[in-house]
Amino acid sequence: MKDSDLKRDSGIPERVTLKKEIGLLSACAIIIGNIIGSGIFISPKGVLEHSGSVGLALVVWVLGGGVAALGSLCYAELGVTIPKSGGDYSYVTEIFGGLMGFLLLWSAVLIMYPSTLAVIALTFSNYVLQPVFPYCIPPNIATRMLSTICILFLTWVNCYSVRLATRIQDAFTVGKLLALGLIITVGLVQICGGNYESLTPQMAFMFNKAPCIGQIALAFLHASFAFSGWNFLNYVTEEVVDPRRNLPRAIYISIPLVTFVYTLTNIAYFSSMSPEELLSSNAVAVTFGEKLLGVFSTLMPISVALSTFGGINGYLFTSSRLCFSGAREGHLPSLLAMIHFKQCTPIPALLVCCTATIVILCIGETHNLINYVSFINYLSYGVTIAGLLYYRWKKPNLYRPIKVSLLVPVCYLLFWALLLGFSLHSEPLVCGVGLVIMLTGVPVYFLGVYWKNKPKCVYDFTEWATYLGQRVFFVVFPQIDPIEAAEWTDRSSFTSKASGPL
Repeated sequence: MKDSDLKRDSGIPERVTLKKEIGLLSACAIIIGNIIGSGIFISPKGVLEHSGSVGLALVVWVLGGGVAALGSLCYAELGVTIPKSGGDYSYVTEIFGGLMGFLLLWSAVLIMYPSTLAVIALTFSNYVLQPVFPYCIPPNIATRMLSTICILFLTWVNCYSVRLATRIQDAFTVGKLLALGLIITVGLVQICGGNYESLTPQMAFMFNKAPCIGQIALAFLHASFAFSGWNFLNYVTEEVVDPRRNLPRAIYISIPLVTFVYTLTNIAYFSSMSPEELLSSNAVAVTFGEKLLGVFSTLMPISVALSTFGGINGYLFTSSRLCFSGAREGHLPSLLAMIHFKQCTPIPALLVCCTATIVILCIGETHNLINYVSFINYLSYGVTIAGLLYYRWKKPNLYRPIKVSLLVPVCYLLFWALLLGFSLHSEPLVCGVGLVIMLTGVPVYFLGVYWKNKPKCVYDFTEWATYLGQRVFFVVFPQIDPIEAAEWTDRSSFTSKASGPL
């Protein structure tokens, strides 16, 4: 019997590599599922608080979607020009070098993605436990235990099968769109019934305090938390079927859809809740359901819980690929660049993401980290899109299947600079902490990555730990398909004219 027959009979793939199992539908589900997590149920309060009026809050939501659309167009070009999993990190490393890429990786692994996962998991727990504790806030220990169980379960799912993880993502994305569809439908019924006092021009732009640019910038940061995840398909480029075609298509479908849904959801909120009610609510969707759904009000916490469950799955799926990509570039331990020999899933990287999230959960209050996360997010987006412009200058003859107009990255960067500048002016402590978190990676980079002549005992320990991890998790380095690698080589024979404008 041939070796290939033995492998087939035992279920071992002939080539151990990340599987291309993400089609157009799953790609859209990853983007939508990662964007629509807990943000739309948390951020409306922050956006309204900082914008000062209903009308300006709605404008912030629409413009937030527009900014995400500009960014996603730039990422579509980067994703098909530098076809590596890892998103921002891979692009910045390729364009600006190891240190810049490592700083993005460091801040993302240390705080950005674990904190976001922890916030979504706590939102899931709070909404699941809301019917159990109808007259009080659920106990802190209960919410954290349920959050931990949810994260552990979804980590197991992602370790077991890529296909199962994407099927869960597809199903829960449909579920969360149906949940938001219920809110929008009830809101439109309210508006048709004449309940739209807060939405009339006279009331909508009645400010409870004088607006200032700094506060509006903070409102955009809260909206950006709700839109965060629009770039996450770029983290799994190597697992997308025909990424040149499906990556941009998924972006073009998903971002406008989410912006439309978010805007209508906020309009629905304001059709039945006064600004004062929304600002005083700790669970906006539950308050909305209690006011309008009567005996069916329990549907709302269940729907939100399903939405956030899908969000946790999507964040685990994509953030683990960031660890995988970082290890493959030599910026993290090599064990994290390995995949299961049979399931072809990055088990060590998934376990690191799971562990970091549980540690953040145990530390304490996570909602205060939203501003830090939003600031680091926006900082990484700006650096990446600035890299697009630099890469065009550095490699003008590189073949680009998609080439956006220069106005797109320039407009994004102008908005980005204004937003971060005013945020720094309004909240210097918050933004300063975000910068400090990122810059703590500098000594780590020089000690762990740049310093090559470490003592022999360090290399011996690393080799022993890697070998032990391989034995425990049954993981190996993925094999590279030489044909696929050849397709994505730098085709310097092509001129930039070969890339059609978008």
